[in-house]
Amino acid sequence: MNNNFKMVAKTMFGFEEILAKEIRNLGCANVTEGIRSVTFEGDTGFMYKANLCLRTAIKIIKPIHTFSVRNEDELYKKIYAMEWSEFLSVDTTFAIDTTVNSDNFTHSLYVSQKVKDAIVDKFRDMDGSRPDVDVKDPDVRINVHINTEFCTISLDSSGRSLHHRGYRTATNIAPINEVLAAGLLLLSGWDGQCDFLDPMCGSGTFLTEAAMIACNIPSNINRKGFAFEKWHDFDQDLYDKILEVSLNRAREFHHKIVGYDKAPSAVRKAQDNIENANLSEYITIERKNFFKTEKFTENKLHMVFNPPYGERLSLDMEEFYASIGDTLKQNYPGTEAWFITSNLEALKYVGLRTSKKIKVFNSHLESRLVKYVMYEGSKKAKHQS
Repeated sequence: MNNNFKMVAKTMFGFEEILAKEIRNLGCANVTEGIRSVTFEGDTGFMYKANLCLRTAIKIIKPIHTFSVRNEDELYKKIYAMEWSEFLSVDTTFAIDTTVNSDNFTHSLYVSQKVKDAIVDKFRDMDGSRPDVDVKDPDVRINVHINTEFCTISLDSSGRSLHHRGYRTATNIAPINEVLAAGLLLLSGWDGQCDFLDPMCGSGTFLTEAAMIACNIPSNINRKGFAFEKWHDFDQDLYDKILEVSLNRAREFHHKIVGYDKAPSAVRKAQDNIENANLSEYITIERKNFFKTEKFTENKLHMVFNPPYGERLSLDMEEFYASIGDTLKQNYPGTEAWFITSNLEALKYVGLRTSKKIKVFNSHLESRLVKYVMYEGSKKAKHQS
């Protein structure tokens, strides 16, 4: 018997392809890329596994009903007609998240209110009592999406965004989002097969996500919980089995993951977060100024970092980015260096030719993930010239 159902994994701009690859690698064949989303099919166990393991998903939602709708009365009637007792009871709290892209519906909060009224009225008419709304920590989170005249009602199986991994308790100014960090690492081709360096590590997010990728540790293993754990049909035994199997797929890592930061407070915070993630044995953090460092290994080095930019700190951008280029060129032969920046003008000062530029977004900021390849022998050639 096939118990598969449709699910949608939401993600960030530019991550659709790598998320689709992640889903296929978890064992799903029927995968379709959308805009900031990937649609796929699986059973309840796969839904648990997707929440636990996907590194570049923000949420996993489960569509339960779709219909055409042209006005608020029609919306109310069609929501009222649904069999809400399958998903809620009078003792269940719920919340509604709404996204609208329609000429007929222009206010998402008003749509949420209409949907809430229809659900509450349905229960009151049936049972004489109603479930309560809890916007902060509901038992069931309902997702409403209206695109032109097409409405999709879904259950949010994740709850809080999946970038809330659970390990990061200490942060610096403008820390990089965990899903963004994981996505950038995967876009850079990081697979754990060489040494890794984040030379401006901040609170250690790249380091932590890099270690989890290298060791194939489930990305949300440290998370406090998922929304599906409060659903009527939650299967604890099945979830425990999925968790056990996912952990058993972890692998050994035989290289070094190193982070530098010149701020003592950043070093302490990064160490705390890495300890929270139980990854201290894989990651070394040192207080160092990247511009005064040299490559720590004779072997290939993979570098990914998020340099400061104008919105975070007051810097001489021309001098700062020129120093990045000089340090890479003079001290890091045999290195594949990637970094993200929203300051596209400053890239001109690096003084190196990019071998790749990928458009991404860091929060609301349009950014580029750029790649520089430092070939072996470049330092030697420099000293001989």
